[in-house]
Amino acid sequence: MSYDFDSVIERRGTDSVKWSVGEGELPMWVADMDFKTAPEITEAILYRAEHGVYGYTEVPDIWYESYIGWWSRRHDFTMKKEWLVFCTGVVPAISSAIRKLTTPGENVLIQTPVYNVFFNSILNNGCRVVENPLIFEGGEYRMDFDDLEKKLADPQTTVMLLCNPHNPVGKIWDKKTLAAVGKMASRCGVTVISDEIHCDLTTPGVDYVPFASVSDICRETSVTCIAPTKAFNLAGLQTAAVSVPDERLRHKVKRALNTDEVAEPGTFAVTAAVAAFERGEAWLDELRAYLYENRQTAVNFIRERIPTLAPVDGDATYLLWVNVAGTGLSGKQFATGLREQTGLFVTPGAAYGAVGRDFFRINFACPRSVLQDGLDRLERYANSIKE
Repeated sequence: MSYDFDSVIERRGTDSVKWSVGEGELPMWVADMDFKTAPEITEAILYRAEHGVYGYTEVPDIWYESYIGWWSRRHDFTMKKEWLVFCTGVVPAISSAIRKLTTPGENVLIQTPVYNVFFNSILNNGCRVVENPLIFEGGEYRMDFDDLEKKLADPQTTVMLLCNPHNPVGKIWDKKTLAAVGKMASRCGVTVISDEIHCDLTTPGVDYVPFASVSDICRETSVTCIAPTKAFNLAGLQTAAVSVPDERLRHKVKRALNTDEVAEPGTFAVTAAVAAFERGEAWLDELRAYLYENRQTAVNFIRERIPTLAPVDGDATYLLWVNVAGTGLSGKQFATGLREQTGLFVTPGAAYGAVGRDFFRINFACPRSVLQDGLDRLERYANSIKE
C-alpha cells in the first residue's frame, strides 16, 4: 500500500466527540474514522491556510465540476451544475428540507433500523415519525413493500427519508428496489430525501446505485444529500452538497438552506471537497481495501470465537451490525455491560429504532491493531456472560 492506515493516531485531547471517553476506554461507536485523511487533502488545506486571509468564501466552478466529475467517473451518473447546492452538512440539509417540504403534524417515513439522527430531524420539526421496518430474514434485510405502499399512501405522509446505502445494516439497495420506491413515492405525491453520504464506502468492486439515476420518476421526485466527509474523514470541515434535478423542488430546497444559513462554505470547505474528488481517488481505493479486510477480520473473528453473536453481512459503510439475541441480553444491556466491564464503547441497536433492540453497531474504521483490541474486549465480555 502507498498510504498508511496502520499507524495509531492519538485523538485524545483534540476535542474529538468520538474520543471524549474515559481513560482506558475504546470508542468504536460514532461514525468517523481513526485515520488521517488523504495527504493530498491535507496539502491543499495547508496551501490555502498559508495565504493567511480567511474571509467569506464563495462556491467556485471547480466545486461543481469536481462533484459532477466524481459521480460520473465513480458512479456512472452525470449530474448537472444547476442541480447542485452547497450546504454545511447532510444532516442540516435533511432538517432544512423537512422543514420546508412539510408542515408540523405531517408524517415523515423512515425505514428502521436507521441512522438515529433521522428521528431528531423529524421530531425537531414538529413532524411525526412513521416507520416502515425493514424485514430481517435469512441473515439479511429487505424492504417491506406492502407496508411501505400503505404508509406512503397516507395523505399525511409527505416525505420519505431513504438511506442509500443503509446505515446501520450496510445494505446497498439495488436498482429494482429503488425503482419500486420511486414509483410508490411519485404515485403518492411523496418527496424522497435520499441520504447517500456512505456511497463511496463500499466493498471493492461493488458500487452503489444513486437513487436519482434509476429513472425519470426517481430523479424528479428526489432530493439527494451527498458529501466527501464520510469517505475522506472530513466531518469537522462541514462540507456537503444537495442535488435536486427538479427545478421547482430545487427552488424550495435552496430557499430552505439559505433561510437556515447553511448554504455558505467556510474557508476550507470548498478546498477540502475539491481536493478529495480531484486528487483523493487512489487514497480512497486503498482505504476501501483496508476497510474490507477489517470487516472480514471482524466478521470471521466473531463467527469463530463468539458464537453467541451474529454479525450481519454488508457491502457498504465501515459499520458492522451485530445480533446479540444469542446472549439472552438486549442490545442495550449488552452494550452497557460491555462498556462497564471492558471499556469498549459501541452503540446499542435500539438507538436506530425499536426493531434494532437485539443488535449493536460497531465502527471498524481504525488501524487493525485497534480493531483487534476491540474484538478481544468483545470476546472477553461475551465469554463472561456465558460463565
